[in-house]
Amino acid sequence: MLERTNYIEDLKGYIDKPLIKVITGIRRCGKSSLLLLFQEAILARTDKSHIIYLNFEDSEFDSILTYKNLNTYITAKITDSKRYYIFLDEIQIVENWEKSVNSLRLKNTDIYITGSNSRLLSSELATLLAGRYVSFHLYTLSFAEFVDFRKQSGLSAAGSDEIIDLDKELDAFIETGGFPLLSVNSFTQREKRQIVSDIHSSAVLRDVVQRNGIRNTQLLEKIIAFLYDNAGNPVSLKKIADYLKSQKRTADFETVYNYITYLENAFIIYKAPRYDIKGKRLLETTEKYYLADHSLQYAVRDMRQENISGILENIVFMELVRRGYRVYVGKLETKEVDFVAEKINGTGTLYIQVCLNFSNPETKEREFSPLRAIKDHWPKMVITLDKYWQTEEQGVMGIHLKDFLLRGDVFSF
Repeated sequence: MLERTNYIEDLKGYIDKPLIKVITGIRRCGKSSLLLLFQEAILARTDKSHIIYLNFEDSEFDSILTYKNLNTYITAKITDSKRYYIFLDEIQIVENWEKSVNSLRLKNTDIYITGSNSRLLSSELATLLAGRYVSFHLYTLSFAEFVDFRKQSGLSAAGSDEIIDLDKELDAFIETGGFPLLSVNSFTQREKRQIVSDIHSSAVLRDVVQRNGIRNTQLLEKIIAFLYDNAGNPVSLKKIADYLKSQKRTADFETVYNYITYLENAFIIYKAPRYDIKGKRLLETTEKYYLADHSLQYAVRDMRQENISGILENIVFMELVRRGYRVYVGKLETKEVDFVAEKINGTGTLYIQVCLNFSNPETKEREFSPLRAIKDHWPKMVITLDKYWQTEEQGVMGIHLKDFLLRGDVFSF
């Protein structure tokens, strides 16, 4: 297990604070490893006997299905007045788990929980724990983390003098994705596809189908296939309904909407609403959906050249989300801007176009002109795989994808 320093440091700031620490994220993004690694920091304050760790995907805890079982198990392990550090991994499996956590927090405890569904932060937590928790969202590996993990694992693509070839690393990232397991072990492409497919199947089965009691799994699979194949393309309920009809399936808009919401709740997909740049308002029209990790597309569709633009958009979208931006699809009269990214803390806005390459003047003009038409002072950039376009034109910066992904604060470019 390799340490994800940023997340560890964020958690360290809340050790012994009277708040329940809630860590969410899609399955296999590294939540369990994060909890295990974080316990090393806790051991600097206490001994192993005061750390209680339960992973509810481990068959050892199959009998703990209700909050009463959980309370009984943990209270039996609290044998003195010293502080106990409690780690509950994939806690959503336990029925009414929040009642147990609410009770345990009243003791001399410091509690950390993980889950693979956003409902941990909505109805379930809101009832008993409102104002008593702090949340952290864990994503699959960024490109910078991917490069670091592969370097530490001896898998990096080396160029001359054993210096890491970042262009080859970017190719590997595009082909492999950011699930941590794939960056620290050597697998064939076929094995990688199978692993991602299994991750996808597990997330859909446990966090969508079982959790929401879905019976029409074939309909869900068709909707997933459509969304995955159209990552980065405008999507509406009508478009999905028309696609289902072409597949000899029918579903009302409410069912389609609910299934998409379930996928969002499981952190499998993320929505980018449309935003009127001139009017500074959200638009209730078609939106775009992106995958928690671009490799998930390969679980349904093999990597295809015609989908590469959507994959690049997906990579940029998730990088912006990781960096703390709210991300929208921009509309400027008749033109579209791929991303309008607003810093959540209110410190700035980015306008971004994503383009495979500038193979001809028409392509270049199509990508740059919408950004030139925006007259505010915030940064504007076109992110590309074109190695020969590193320049600035009328306030619009051209930047290679790897440089965007590896640089820190965009506002310091």
